[in-house]
Amino acid sequence: MQAEIGRTIAAADEIAEVIGRLAAKIAADYRRQPLLLLGVLKGALCFTADLARALARRPDGPSEIIVDYIFVERYGSLGSAGGLARLAADCATPVQGANVLIADDIVDNGRTIEFLQTLLRERRPASLRTCALFDRPARREVDLSIDYLGMAIPNMFTIGYGLDYKELFRNLPYLAELREGKTV
Repeated sequence: MQAEIGRTIAAADEIAEVIGRLAAKIAADYRRQPLLLLGVLKGALCFTADLARALARRPDGPSEIIVDYIFVERYGSLGSAGGLARLAADCATPVQGANVLIADDIVDNGRTIEFLQTLLRERRPASLRTCALFDRPARREVDLSIDYLGMAIPNMFTIGYGLDYKELFRNLPYLAELREGKTV
């Protein structure tokens, strides 16, 4: 099968607008407090960087922002789209006593976020909140509390802005539908 980029679901400027709205809400909640912005690899790399820059442009926001990443892998019978989550690489910054904001690219079935919320709560942060740029509620399997949600997307395979197909297309500056066609 050959993967092709299909129709655009969210243009780059629309994504930037959503990130700006999220940054405004987050800045209001973390006014003049330090923040550990913890991106979930690999998908949230672009989102975490753009969110950190949007927060830095807000004079009313966090007093300081530390950006770090945590890498969670999926395993089990359902492959990369399902199964269970496990920690592949931990963050380098201590979580205990910190105001932690998890930044993820998408909340899909919810297992990754559920895993991270449980793991990080055990480390006793001062506060723990979760932010996701994209939300696919049609696939939710667990009941979650997400503090900051960017935008809902349709229940289809999407690529771009961190979301991939076999590690490809993460670099697209927009979100698109994935089409699979036959190789000639």
